[in-house]
Amino acid sequence: MKKIRLGVNIDHVATVRNARGEKYPSPLRAAILAEKYGADSVTIHLREDRRHINDNDLKSINSKLKIPLNLEIAATNEMLKIALRHKPSFICIVPEKRKEITTEGGLNLNFNKIFLKKIIYKLKKNKSRVSLFIEPNQSDIKKAKLLNADCIEIHTGRFCNLVNQNKNFKNELNKIKKAVTLGNKIGLEVHAGHGLTYKSVKILSKTKGIKEFNIGHFLIGDSIFVGFANSIKHFKKIIK
Repeated sequence: MKKIRLGVNIDHVATVRNARGEKYPSPLRAAILAEKYGADSVTIHLREDRRHINDNDLKSINSKLKIPLNLEIAATNEMLKIALRHKPSFICIVPEKRKEITTEGGLNLNFNKIFLKKIIYKLKKNKSRVSLFIEPNQSDIKKAKLLNADCIEIHTGRFCNLVNQNKNFKNELNKIKKAVTLGNKIGLEVHAGHGLTYKSVKILSKTKGIKEFNIGHFLIGDSIFVGFANSIKHFKKIIK
């Protein structure tokens, strides 16, 4: 039985750096330490407006990291060219709105399907594993398969918000479970990400079939109090 992987998103190390326009804290240092402390991959989101991770971060992290780099990108020609040039091990295609604070939902797979299929084809031909960030619904999972993605990453934001607010999360959890079951059944590797905390990951880790959790904002935030190594190790212990 393969172990469940932990991807550590370090975007918000760059957020802190950029708040003062300094060179610290270093996203590259965070990536190298995440590798040292047991992360299975490192995630960075190169946004159109470069609000946190920038092109130099991508270049330096991609050249120094020994574990896979998971590059999150929007489905645009600019991002396709960058991804093809740097050839990260993993790529996750995500929706992106200019004014959003964080990613607000899954990809709309009905929009510009031909272009999306072309991007996936080119990235896979370039030897990158391609994942699509989608909502936990049956229709999108089937469409992801038709688009020839390798993986899907289930958007867990709504579920996590309910958990955080101590509200009934059973319906959202059931949606995720059904999504995971279908994804595995039709040959897609299933990942989960967005808004995850120790509590929500503990609940989701009991769902068989999730191969990878990608966690960032909470992990980086909790590191202020418990340390980067301890936060990573605690998540690893939960998903073990």
